[in-house]
Amino acid sequence: MSFSVTILGSSSAKPTLSRHPSAQVVNVHEQYYLVDAGEGVQQQLIRYGINPLRLRAVFISHLHGDHVFGLFPLISTLALYGRKTPLRVFAPAPMGEILACHLKYFDSELPYPVVWTEVDTTKHALLMENRTLEVWSIPLRHRVPTAGFLFREKEPALNVDKFKITKYGLSVAQITAAKRGEDVTLSTGEVIPNGELTYRPYAPRSYAYLSDTNFSAKAAALAAGADLMYHEATYAAAEQKAARERGHSTAADAAKAALKAGAKRLVIGHYSSRYKDENMLVEEARAIFPETYPATEGVTFTLEKQR
Repeated sequence: MSFSVTILGSSSAKPTLSRHPSAQVVNVHEQYYLVDAGEGVQQQLIRYGINPLRLRAVFISHLHGDHVFGLFPLISTLALYGRKTPLRVFAPAPMGEILACHLKYFDSELPYPVVWTEVDTTKHALLMENRTLEVWSIPLRHRVPTAGFLFREKEPALNVDKFKITKYGLSVAQITAAKRGEDVTLSTGEVIPNGELTYRPYAPRSYAYLSDTNFSAKAAALAAGADLMYHEATYAAAEQKAARERGHSTAADAAKAALKAGAKRLVIGHYSSRYKDENMLVEEARAIFPETYPATEGVTFTLEKQR
């Protein structure tokens, strides 16, 4: 079962020739979710071979243009592609008003519904769930109401050990009961504990997206144990004062957040346009958290299954 994150954009607000604004695609079991939608996100989807029609939902962290300006043309283009299924948009208020204005003046005859769900940026709350996934909001500390997102895989179904099936001569009904987590009673009356018969094929995986924010120990704690964490790293350590004043983080802040969370890997991005080469930021973070990687556009980070 797939779980991966593809980087579409890694820049901050000012345009550059080498990087695009924030956007990522999270693939969980072949269900695709767009996280932030900076300007040019349509071209990036095409460039990296992601079919926009496969997007199930869009998650917008906050209403700054470099995170949302690409959403509206995408909505229009999906109609040209023939989309019929609803597009869910999770975003802070007043996204509802903004979407209504766009639909009124640009897409009044849209052939599919756009369904907005407000994200309360002050709460850690369950936003969406399906059979395999939960998505939670994570309150962040920025100049405007902002939330991060935690994509958390649900526990996979239990597998029954084939050796134990043979050993105990389990029937189909008993195997089914074991898969439901029940103990199994044999014809002799012996009760076999479920834990002896079954195992999880892999541990649930999680991805934490912490967009524009000052360092927040609370946010890091809500991302505890993430297999992969994205954390903005707009500035180098020398610009700590600017980071604090503007509601952003340094690369060192991002690394400290990953340490606090106990994350397995860290991806940093949202680089200020002043940095032509992000390697300096990556090295600053790696000095604190060695498993740090740059948010290089077009790169896919795979969350491997682990027992």
